[in-house]
Amino acid sequence: MVKISEFQIKDVVNVADGKRLGNIGDIEINLTTGKIDAVVISGSGRVLGFFGKDDDVVIPWKNIIKIGQDVILVRYKGNEFSGEVDG
Repeated sequence: MVKISEFQIKDVVNVADGKRLGNIGDIEINLTTGKIDAVVISGSGRVLGFFGKDDDVVIPWKNIIKIGQDVILVRYKGNEFSGEVDG
């Protein structure tokens, strides 16, 4: 089991290009199923979430490849996701 506070301090890295996307600022939970639908990475350049022009990055749960001790690996292509993760 992972606490949300532990989840938020992990770096999120895109496996498509190896770039760090940031840290998880929020999660989207499906109230019907009780499952996490997506994680939200706050746009860079923001101060306390108020100032800045970058949009939040929403990554569907199905695009999370691996949750490691320090890093969360995701599959992300700009505004378009690559689809289902091969299992």
